[in-house]
Amino acid sequence: MTPLDGTIVLDAAAMRAAEQAAIAAGDSVESLMQRAGRAVGDAVHRLAGAHAVLVVCGPGNNGGDGYLAAARLRALGRTVRVAAAAAPRGAAAIAAREAWGGAVEPLAAAKPAPVLIDSLYGTGLSRALATGEADPLARLAASAALAIAVDLPSGVVSDDGAVLGEVPHYHVTLALGAAKPAHLLQPAAVRCGAVRVLPLGIALSGDTRALPPPLLAAPPSDSHKFSRGMVAVIRGRMAGAGELAARAAMCAGAGYVSLFGATMPQAPHALVRRSLERDDPLADARIGALVVGPGLGRDDHARDLLEQALASERALLIDGDALHLLTPERLRARGGTIVLTPHAGEFHALFGEVHGSKLAAARAAAERAGAVVVYKGPDTVIAAADGRALLAGEASSWLSTAGSGDVLAGAIAARLATGGNPLDAAAAGVWLHAAAARRLSAGFIADDLAKALAPALAAVIRETRA
Repeated sequence: MTPLDGTIVLDAAAMRAAEQAAIAAGDSVESLMQRAGRAVGDAVHRLAGAHAVLVVCGPGNNGGDGYLAAARLRALGRTVRVAAAAAPRGAAAIAAREAWGGAVEPLAAAKPAPVLIDSLYGTGLSRALATGEADPLARLAASAALAIAVDLPSGVVSDDGAVLGEVPHYHVTLALGAAKPAHLLQPAAVRCGAVRVLPLGIALSGDTRALPPPLLAAPPSDSHKFSRGMVAVIRGRMAGAGELAARAAMCAGAGYVSLFGATMPQAPHALVRRSLERDDPLADARIGALVVGPGLGRDDHARDLLEQALASERALLIDGDALHLLTPERLRARGGTIVLTPHAGEFHALFGEVHGSKLAAARAAAERAGAVVVYKGPDTVIAAADGRALLAGEASSWLSTAGSGDVLAGAIAARLATGGNPLDAAAAGVWLHAAAARRLSAGFIADDLAKALAPALAAVIRETRA
């Protein structure tokens, strides 16, 4: 898990810019390194119990942080050893090595310790570790009872979460100054373990954050079903997909949910069945969010249904098959409030080949379509057209089941129907979806997931009150 809840997320360039701004304001590379080393040492001292520690240092500034962390641990009375892959480069790293002043073992010959600190490489890495680094690091990490990475596990790319070669799985990653995209993007995120941000006294700014819990309240005393939000779902060829979205909207707090199209007998009695055949039912101004796409199909009838949705003035949640029938230019021309919820295949169908990181791709897509894009998957990026983005880290792997995306669509629509900010609505729906999955046992199905949204909603409302 990555309990980063709303913390700012900086890519490598933004982190370097923040550090340079601090230096321009009177700090130095050495003072920043000293703060980082002390913070790492103090954190490891709290985490490591009475166990001996091995710090593995690289030649750059990340290695310098490791030398100073070792010095801090020694000052705190810990048994600590240092191993290095190469001699330090740069004045600050060399000074850090001198501040350690103790023995430095060759990495290849280093013996394991109960606690391993990986301080080989940080945000600047763009290549796989050499065999002489990767093999001993893997051996030492496998032998440690507690493996801790400094800033990032050595061998992952900060900005896109790529893994360069074989990278060990760590129990804890101590992020220096700010969280990085790789702490939340797969496949790197799963190798980070629990991520803890160590503040370094650097001013931070940016438009990317880790997904926070939503601030949701119970309906006020004068609420009625329409003030709580009315969601309409257009049923397509696969009736079950639309019904899952409708059920999810009801359980995620919508006061009134209608399904346009025939339903199956087991649909909830609270679900209002309506027809699109009568005169312009989508013109109902009480509809706060209209869902189109789950199980829609891709034939001419599906296109007609989609065009009806696009022609309405309602806020749109577009998912599933509908994403294969659109272009970003059509969406931008339509305007209004639009939330798109593609998985990777749907994203590629709508926006074409992805360039760069998932975060960069989602941002570019949101700007191009003039919409909020929820680029879902093992990690989820929520991006707005103005450049703001939220990163949702690891969720239950049991969400990889048919219909879970339909449930997400309904959950977001319930929050969107109240007329709030679409980025906030998408964020709340994604958070509730993951929270509902955490409440279920292994092997759940999407029907269970929709029902679990109600207790997940109740729990976050209680937390907001507290």
